Amino acid sequence: MATSPRTAPKNSPKKSAPQAKSAKAAKPSAQSGDIFDLIGKTENIEQAAMAMQAMAHPLRIKILCLLSSGEIAVGEIVEAVGTTQGNVSQHLGILKASGMITSRNEGKKTFYRIDDKRVIKIVAMTRDAFCSN
Repeated sequence: MATSPRTAPKNSPKKSAPQAKSAKAAKPSAQSGDIFDLIGKTENIEQAAMAMQAMAHPLRIKILCLLSSGEIAVGEIVEAVGTTQGNVSQHLGILKASGMITSRNEGKKTFYRIDDKRVIKIVAMTRDAFCSN
């Protein structure tokens, strides 16, 4: 007959000590509470990862820097970043698919703008971290 840990004889090894230790280690400290709150928000983490992945190219960062100033036509973006319209369009498509930017047509021109205010914050932080002297 098997004995449960509660009814185990006093001379048998306790199996609850390692469990108590790991439970104590998993408990967040008061200082790291915010970090553990974020970890519990899977949807927010997935959105952040998608945004970072969409931004993970130098040309897309340049495009977002331009768009952080306001709406711009594709031709102006091409001229500002110094590459082909096809290349710019490909990168605009990636940013648009991620939900970071949106477009509108006016006649034969297509204009793009940042559609998510959080992206403007990310671009500003990127400029501050990497572009300031």
